[in-house]
Amino acid sequence: MNTPICDFVRAYAEGDPVRMHMPGHKGRPLTGPEPLDLTEIEGADVLYRSRGVIRESEENAASLFGAARTVYSAEGSSLCIRAMLYLALLTAREKGLPARLLAGRNAHRTLMTAAALLDIEVDWLLPASGEDLLSCAVSAETLEEKLKQNEYMAVYLTSPDYLGRRADLCAAAAACRRHGVPLLVDNAHGAYLKFLPADEHPVTLGAAACCDSAHKTLSCLTGAAYLHLSKDAPEDWTKQAEQAMSLFASTSPSYLILQSLDRMNAELAGDYPEWICRAADRAAEIKKRLSQEGWSFVGDEPMKLTVDAAARGYTGMELQEILRRAGIECEFADRKHLVLMPSAETPEGSWQRLLSALRGIPQREPLNEKAPALPAPERVMSVREAMLSPRETLPADKVVGCVLADACISCPPAVPVIIAGERITEAAAACMAYYGITECEVVKHI
Repeated sequence: MNTPICDFVRAYAEGDPVRMHMPGHKGRPLTGPEPLDLTEIEGADVLYRSRGVIRESEENAASLFGAARTVYSAEGSSLCIRAMLYLALLTAREKGLPARLLAGRNAHRTLMTAAALLDIEVDWLLPASGEDLLSCAVSAETLEEKLKQNEYMAVYLTSPDYLGRRADLCAAAAACRRHGVPLLVDNAHGAYLKFLPADEHPVTLGAAACCDSAHKTLSCLTGAAYLHLSKDAPEDWTKQAEQAMSLFASTSPSYLILQSLDRMNAELAGDYPEWICRAADRAAEIKKRLSQEGWSFVGDEPMKLTVDAAARGYTGMELQEILRRAGIECEFADRKHLVLMPSAETPEGSWQRLLSALRGIPQREPLNEKAPALPAPERVMSVREAMLSPRETLPADKVVGCVLADACISCPPAVPVIIAGERITEAAAACMAYYGITECEVVKHI
């Protein structure tokens, strides 16, 4: 019998590509896996009932990130997001508050599935007019106004967004404190922000809780993530964090992933922050040099290169294919952007190959195509009701008037055009067509 997954991964690694995509270890050997692949044997501790080596390691991580409590995830930030929302929901019920969340519209689809599982109603913070689907641009004034209108169990923001733009978390946290509402942050792309000269981690900036995907920007195995609870979070959250994680997690965590998180602590306590700073400086240098040669970039996240492909006269997919032919694999591309994700592990040779390849792409007449305006949400039923309803799959050009039953966009970027339970309008269908969505899961008989 053939082994197509093993064959593909091995062939890709042996091709020695420039890895401008996650995970952050960039293929550097971490462990020789099989002998170190364990289960929860005597002495190995138990994830989500930790009292031994796992708890000791998590406490090391908490001290590095300045958190009151850090809990490991071997199932990515998606698990941490569900746990954050569960903790906020418990506190809301204790206070007699509604199960209602105020969230930035650019949330990863995990927020939608978590809302379905926990039966949470979500009110959306929409990006400003002219902003795209992935935008995290939420002004403090807009947030303040929304918080005056309703009672919320929490505010949920995604920052950095997939294109490397960041929200003003200091202002958001201040607004949340004024209204007594905890701020939750999806910081999946920003674990390294803690270790820059200017500490810009969400916990430092005032978030009550956040998730970090260690595998995205640090040198950890795919699936490695942290749930961080700040010292200002409700005290019960630190006590209930493991129970919250275990509610959604597998009972068979990967000890290879846990080892990579544990090893990362030692590196972050050593000289790894210097590696991060050097990589951020290298990324800034490349942006500056290419900008002087007519390239345009989006976002201000230090360790992400998001090319404005349209300004260069290409779609992101065209640039992606040009770089692929040069042996450079990118993180993400759409019709306007190309996302490149270096890390502290990116070798100098890879930086040089990237710079050389981009310099070899000639300037063309800029593309003036604009993404269609994002549709105003038209909620018909709750997320939970929609996702648990009978459904059918229809071509995207046949769904106007239907109610969406599930997210119809892949990861990356995993940001839905509309949310389950919302009606698919003409504007929504136009957005789906623009983003290449060809079919939808819709609720039957609505």
